Formats: sequence, C-alpha cells, structure tokens
Amino acid sequence: MSELTGSPPPSPAADSVVLKFGGTSVADAAAFERVAAIVRQAERAARPVVVASALAGATDALLAATARAEEGDPAEAAERLDPLLERHAAIARQLVAREAAPLLAELDRARRDVAQLLDRVARAGAPRPALRDEIASYGERLSTSLLAAVLAAAGLPARAIDARRCIVTDETHGRASPLFPATERRARAELAPVVAAGLIPVVGGFIAATPAGVTTTLGRGGSDYTAALVGAALGAREIQIWTDVSGVLTADPRVVRAARTIPSLSYAEAAELAYFGAKVLHPKAIQPAMERGIPVRILNSHRPDAAGTLVTARGEVWPGAVKAIAHKTGITVLQVTSARMLGAYGFLRALFEVFERHHTVVDVVTTSEVSVSLTLEDARALPQITAELGALGEVSVEAGRAIVCIVGEGLRATPGIAARVFATLQDINISLISQGASRVNLTFVVDEAWVGEAVRGLHEAMCERPPSPAGTAPRPAEIA
Repeated sequence: MSELTGSPPPSPAADSVVLKFGGTSVADAAAFERVAAIVRQAERAARPVVVASALAGATDALLAATARAEEGDPAEAAERLDPLLERHAAIARQLVAREAAPLLAELDRARRDVAQLLDRVARAGAPRPALRDEIASYGERLSTSLLAAVLAAAGLPARAIDARRCIVTDETHGRASPLFPATERRARAELAPVVAAGLIPVVGGFIAATPAGVTTTLGRGGSDYTAALVGAALGAREIQIWTDVSGVLTADPRVVRAARTIPSLSYAEAAELAYFGAKVLHPKAIQPAMERGIPVRILNSHRPDAAGTLVTARGEVWPGAVKAIAHKTGITVLQVTSARMLGAYGFLRALFEVFERHHTVVDVVTTSEVSVSLTLEDARALPQITAELGALGEVSVEAGRAIVCIVGEGLRATPGIAARVFATLQDINISLISQGASRVNLTFVVDEAWVGEAVRGLHEAMCERPPSPAGTAPRPAEIA
C-alpha cells in the first residue's frame, strides 16, 4: 500500500473546505438544522464538501441487529431497527416537508434490503465480516441522503455522493485500510466536478469499497479518516471536524473537570493525543492532512462560534512544555523473557511477526537485555498470541492496565519533566516508561484502578500550575 506522495495535481476544488459532522452533530432534527446553518456560513467563504456520519447510535443499532441475526433470529433483528428508521423518517417529515416522499421510499427500500441481508447472516450460521460491513454501511448511506435533502430544502445546492465510489480499501472488513493512490484518483474524479459545478457534495464517512466494489468500513470513528482522505485528494484549504466538544481538551473532561480547550496543536501532538485517548479525532486522520499540509480544525457543532482547536505543521511550545494528558484504559501488558535475546539478532523480528499474523496492534514497547514488555488494546487474539510467543520465551500477562500519555512540543528538550511526573505519582506504581520514541510525548502504564487519580494529579501539577524554574521551557516559540 502506497502513501500519499508529493503535492496533488491542480484541482478545481483547491479552494474547498471539508466539513465532517459526527453522529452527535446529526442526532435529530435540531442537529440537522445546526448543520445546515454551519454549511451555509462555510459557503460564504469557500466551497464546502460535507462528510457525514450515521445518526447517533445508528451504527451500534445496525451491528447489534447483525449480532442478533447471527444468533438465528433475523426477524427480531430487523424489528429492532424500526426505531432507527423512524428517526430518519421523522427528521425528513419535519425538515424536508413535501419533498420527503423520495426519502421515505428510500427508507422502505433500506428496510427490505437490510432484512434480506439479516436473513443471509442467519443462514450463514457464522459471522460474515463482509455482510456485517454491508449492513453497517446503511447508517451513512441513509444519513447522507437525508442531510443532502435537508440542505437542499434550506436552499443549499447539495448532492449525495456514495462514499464507496470515492474511498478504495483492501479487503480487511471492519477496519479496512485505504489504498491511497486509488482513493486519491477516485475521490478527485467523483468530487472535483461536483464542486466545480457549484454543488455541495455530501459524502458518507466510515464506509468504502474494495477495488471490486465490495463494501468495507474503516473502523469506528472512521468518518474523520474519510474527511482527511477527501481533503487530501482535493487539496482542500482546510479540514473541519465538527463534534460535540469545543476542540481538543487538556484532558478527558469526564475525568478532569478543569480540562480546557487547547487553541493549537502540531500534527505530531494531535496524532499522539488521538492515538492515546482523545476521542474527538480519529488517530489515522492526521496523516493524510499532514502529508498535504492541510490545517485541521476541531469545532463544536453545538457552539459553532467557539474557536476550537487548530492543528497545523507548526506547534507552539508552552511554558512547562506540557499541553495535555491523555489516557487509554482496557490495556493488556505482555512480557516475554528469554536469555536467547542476549547478543542475538532476529529475535524482535520473530516476536513482532506473531502480532502481524494475528493483525494485532502494539501500543507501547520497552526492552531490556533479556525481556520485551509491550501493551495491547485489542486482546481478542491473546490466547493464540501467547501460545506462539511461548516458543520464544517465558510469557507473562497483566490485564486491567491503562496507558497515560503526557504530550507537548518541546517535551524532550525541557529539563525536569520526568522529575515532576514521577514526583506527582510517587504513590502510584508505574511501569513501561517510554520517552524518546516521539519528541512530543512521555508515556507510561499504571494499574487501571489508579488511572483517574494519576490523570487528575498530573493535570493539576502540569496544566493548572505554573512550572517551577527548573522545569521552565524556553520562551514560547513555534516549532517547524
């Protein structure tokens, strides 16, 4: 799979702005009206391209129905989707009025089509990832049709575009990886003429297709990724992620009440925060924007006047260097100990090939002369992984752990950071400390039971208090 390379060819959509709206931004009729107002405002300054998620809760409902069909009851599974379809119908009747008939007809077709797919799932007698993706895709397919109609009813020249004609992926159903050159060509061919004609494309996030046209999905939160891929393909002026919070915060507000919005981040800072727990941005969404140098702005659709967070190639160094504390729970730690590591080559390759065979991502890695410790978030293949690792050495497993990540430009060059961190957490056992893999973070693992206390203590010490003279960063400056 190739990455995006170089600058895109000149595009008639180069002055476009991509606006992605998450599920909470299209939850009900009032939310759709707010989206229409935001798109209207964007149209005054640029050519908007809209990427929409499924209605809040839609993907969960579709996947739950699929799971029920796998248990052998497709009729009940289909009935469980009636409230979701009725939500679409109610929004259409309220906001599209006399033009609602085509949308209601589309909902009836979707009801029949999904019921047939659920029957196929039940007859298969086992999970079928391709069918699961096909069923899940109806969330975005229906929301984009509805949003395009709502925008048109509000006087905005919108046109629904099937994202499966734009985003091309491999065949890894449930978490497919984009094929970048093909995606760039397809997205530009589908969307640039629509934008050039003065229309507003409305594209479904999350869903895609293989080169053969089989429906795939990009994984949960994948609509951000779609927006970044579309923006990169079009060479857009900016990518805007509209969600239900005002930008990226200094910590999870559910854990730290004093968390506040960070005005600006570098791509590196945003990527680390997204990967290690910040829920407002998909971890993979930064890469396409970074490769094209496209600013990403995270905004609140419930408070559209709030400034939000701007992510660019240039990041400001804050006094004390620390901008945010991210965390991720549900982590499993594996340790592999073997004297065969001493003076040997090829050991680490053999170890990581085990995780590659089981399509399992490793988050944090630390090594010593005779052992490797690493963390996993996805432990579904853990029994098979530990069985294979047993051939390499003694394996120990610790579940119920959490990763804590301290992020900020200038972190590596600021003296006293580690001392402040570990002084703050002197009563909490810390393991798997990692600093140096990235210039912008310090990462470690704690017991999950202590993560809330750890994050609150670190936030108070490093984000709410002025730094001590020993830990003061250089004067605020921009990092290229």
